Amino acid sequence: MARAYSHKRFFLYLGRNIGLPVALEGALKLKEISYIHAEGYPAGEMKHGPIALIDEAMPVVTVAVRDPVYDKMLSQVEQVKARGGTIIALATDGDVEIRARADYVMTVPPAPPLLTPVLTVIPLQLLAYHVAVRRGCDVDQPRNLAKSVTVE
Repeated sequence: MARAYSHKRFFLYLGRNIGLPVALEGALKLKEISYIHAEGYPAGEMKHGPIALIDEAMPVVTVAVRDPVYDKMLSQVEQVKARGGTIIALATDGDVEIRARADYVMTVPPAPPLLTPVLTVIPLQLLAYHVAVRRGCDVDQPRNLAKSVTVE
């Protein structure tokens, strides 16, 4: 996956409900260590702006695990595909529905909804790491980032 996407200039990350903070974190990590512009966005609000950006050049990462908003996430995936977008889905192990719709799938084991962020953030961090390494970025010392909060 990193090989296929390390040359891209922009990424969109979509999540709903508890998946939104995971999408935001995934986008943040990609920005921080690979210097690719990435935006995390609520999937339910995609039609209010980001949908205009979607084309074959814009990879869209979706947090689409089997949870109470799963069917709505599938609908967002279909909206992206209808516009020629590429889907990188973060899904639950064994999910054949998302596998049929997405271009790439990363999976996590099933978990109670409140525990899914613990599992789902890791593959997104790994994606950011591998993209950054392929781009030749120093992942141990990202430019312009402080490792700790400074006190006045």
